[in-house]
Amino acid sequence: MQRIPDAIQLTDLDNTALADLYAYPAVREGSWLRVNFVSSIDGAVTGSGGVSEVLGTPADKRVFHLLRELTEVVLVGAGTVRAENYGGAQTDPRLRRALYARGVGGHPQGDPPPIAIVTASAGVDPDHRVITTARTPTLVLTTAAASASRKRALADAGAEVLEIGDHLIAPQTLPAVLAARGLRRVLCEGGPQLFGSLAGAGVVDELCLTTAPLLTGGGARRISVSHEAFARQMAPAHVLFDTDGTVLTRWVRT
Repeated sequence: MQRIPDAIQLTDLDNTALADLYAYPAVREGSWLRVNFVSSIDGAVTGSGGVSEVLGTPADKRVFHLLRELTEVVLVGAGTVRAENYGGAQTDPRLRRALYARGVGGHPQGDPPPIAIVTASAGVDPDHRVITTARTPTLVLTTAAASASRKRALADAGAEVLEIGDHLIAPQTLPAVLAARGLRRVLCEGGPQLFGSLAGAGVVDELCLTTAPLLTGGGARRISVSHEAFARQMAPAHVLFDTDGTVLTRWVRT
């Protein structure tokens, strides 16, 4: 029987202790794909207005920013980039260098992680702030069939465009594509369709899930959406809680 870890109050943890809890394992070959989501108690991935930001509590925001400091690349679907109005990742260079020195993540020069956008059609506006505000060039993961002029416009705007499929992007290829560029510690921030496709392909190593202390109702989707059902066994790594009722769990595949 799997033992549930004892819950830890988030306010008892300083930043070093919290980073140790969320540290990536040593990755010498292949990669480690972490997914991060927030949901309401009743399972909604978005609140009023159709965005996840309204579910974000102070505890969730603290962990969200830490996970970005730890990662080497932020993987996200184009629909989420548009819905959440993504910009380039803003991180702390000194902290990222310190995390790298400790072997838990970060970057040797402190550079922020690139945003890697999954879009078979190259459906990203070259003038979108995810391109224009990026300190590390945004990666656009697309296909050979996508519009050549659209890909050229993205490249001219400063993005790096990678063709990783003919007409479709196979989710199981994404970790290897990123690892080939030295991006082995991966953080996926959604959306639900991308998460569902990665989980269905069996390439999700870890899920970090925040449960916000809210009931929202409505017709919001779950955090994972896929065409076919699947079963992936996960084991609890830690459980954190905050005084406002936020619960933060970390699940790793067995």
